[in-house]
Amino acid sequence: MATTTSAPEAILEAVGGPENIVNLTHCATRLRFELQDASVVDKATVEKIPGVMGAVPQAGDRYQIIIGGAVQGVYDEIMNLPAMKGGAGARSGQSNADVKAAARAKARGKNAFVDAFFEYLSDSFRPLLPVLLGTSLIIAGEAMAEAFGLIDTRADVKPAWLVFVDAMYRSVFYFLPIMVAYNASKKLRIDPWVGTAVMAALITPNFIDMSDLTKTADVVCTHNDVLDRDFCTATVFGLPMQLNDYGGQVFTPLIMVALLAPLYKGLTRIISPNLQMVFVPFLSFVIMMPVTAFLLGPIGVWLGTALGTGLAWLNNTAPIIFAIIIPLLYPFLVPLGLHWPLNALMLANIDSLGYDFIQGPMGAWNFACFGATAAVLAISIRDRDNEMRQTSFGALVAGLFGGISEPSLYGIHLRFKRIYPRMLVGCAVGGLIVGLGGGVDARTFAFTSLLTIPVFSPMALYAIAIAAAFFTSFIILFISDYRTAEEKAEALAAAGGAVEASPEETAADLALEEAAKAQAEQPKPALVEGTVTELVSPLQGTVVPLSEVADPVFSGGAVGQGVGIEPSDRQIVVTAPAAGTVVVAPDSGHAYGINLDSGIELLIHVGLDTVEMEGKGFEVLVKQGDRVEAGQELVRVDRVAVEQAGHPLTTPVLITNTAAFASVEAIASGEVAPGDPLLRLTA
Repeated sequence: MATTTSAPEAILEAVGGPENIVNLTHCATRLRFELQDASVVDKATVEKIPGVMGAVPQAGDRYQIIIGGAVQGVYDEIMNLPAMKGGAGARSGQSNADVKAAARAKARGKNAFVDAFFEYLSDSFRPLLPVLLGTSLIIAGEAMAEAFGLIDTRADVKPAWLVFVDAMYRSVFYFLPIMVAYNASKKLRIDPWVGTAVMAALITPNFIDMSDLTKTADVVCTHNDVLDRDFCTATVFGLPMQLNDYGGQVFTPLIMVALLAPLYKGLTRIISPNLQMVFVPFLSFVIMMPVTAFLLGPIGVWLGTALGTGLAWLNNTAPIIFAIIIPLLYPFLVPLGLHWPLNALMLANIDSLGYDFIQGPMGAWNFACFGATAAVLAISIRDRDNEMRQTSFGALVAGLFGGISEPSLYGIHLRFKRIYPRMLVGCAVGGLIVGLGGGVDARTFAFTSLLTIPVFSPMALYAIAIAAAFFTSFIILFISDYRTAEEKAEALAAAGGAVEASPEETAADLALEEAAKAQAEQPKPALVEGTVTELVSPLQGTVVPLSEVADPVFSGGAVGQGVGIEPSDRQIVVTAPAAGTVVVAPDSGHAYGINLDSGIELLIHVGLDTVEMEGKGFEVLVKQGDRVEAGQELVRVDRVAVEQAGHPLTTPVLITNTAAFASVEAIASGEVAPGDPLLRLTA
């Protein structure tokens, strides 16, 4: 990269210059780029720029650069650069919207459909992650009890309590098409309840009863020998309608909403605004419900069945090849959000075949990932690297017990180029064992964690495979280290280790070291070595571990350590936990950075992705540069407005100068009120 005079210029150059930027926004910690071509961005180059904490490539030529609390200033500096002011749009006098539209058209080109397709799949499934995680643990509990002979889930007659437990997790999978329809409708910016209602029509008892020959006339049922399934057809309005059980289907709602969206938007253009509330839903129902029942529903069922049957044939024919390809492919799909199509196929397999064969090999990838994280944790403990120790510990717990790989990926693996090649060896070893053993099946959808091992069959083969994947990655990385020699020396120096000066040590390194020493001579109260400081809660709510916050940048610890709080009040009031100066207070009102007088640098991020609300529902009570006292109100937030916008209300409370502390510990659990002890920091 060419020499530049400032970090903003370096960032602009690294993303391909102003001509490559379609749109640039920011939240409280990240610059959010939409680029014409994200492939030109070199992640390693970006992360070497002073002030950059990390870089996160995303689907659809989107790119996030993590800055931390200084993001507003960096954003302003980038936007004020002459290159940004003198772009083509500015010279031609076009509006900003026109420039963006033209750039998008140019950027996407022939790949526009592919980009939109993967974004559509990802955003239709991603919000369901928490409920799928929750139900997978219920499933794991049942499987474990059955493995020990305590219950029999296949019995013809079950005790009432077991039937009820089945209902607890089957509710999510049976009504999954309704949930997918809701998310897909939100993604395509139409009323999500319209899409939900269309899909729900095919899951009502009335529709299901049509297949009952004793209750419905004009129904004929036949058996398909190839698929070994019964198919019933009813004559409705003189036309044949194939009757299916749409519980658990995912392809049908995705196809339905993709056609509903242009219809819905077209109706809003031709119907008077005064009549839209009634007639847009009405016409959407009377058109899309029959179209879905007669045409789209059967297409979705046959598509899912055909894909599952084809992959099952490949798995049965060449299990070794299949079992190795899946874990080697997953590490590259997950960071881009492209793994959701495979998740959809897993669900379709369970619905059409009664089992899934993708999750077993996928477990090899997950545990190879967790083994790499465990190696980083062991090395950070050995080297007394507190920041990486906290990051890797949280990521490892989220992985082993929740089956979530994103904290490991975003918080660690994508930051160090030496990890992926070594982790892939673990993926291949685990996949090879699965393949040599003839494959591993799962009777239900479950996240691959320690708690869900009993879900897989044969369980012993699966346990051996994931253990091999885990320890292969762990041993290779622990022996070879996850850092280059330069990164290791830098980390040891930051941790206070004794590092002998080398000839390559630059004047800039020495200057930074001297500046750090000078600052350490007169530290602020909370930064005096050994000092323990307690920080109180800034709002009312329920404390959740940071690793469970549904944003990998926060949960992975890239911005800092802390906790999340689920607000409990209808009107959310966020207060300053201690006296200090406001350094971040965007007009959107969604985040507040405060440099406390004690030396603690605090970030309170109200909700996730709430920057997209552009201040709607946020009553901002302070501005950047204001002095605040303990208990002073920073913002009032309308809970209903945030929920209607579809954003989680989880509020991360983070210590952005975590590196200045030996530990940042949560001392609260459950409900907290403003002023209750929340975090304990040891300098």
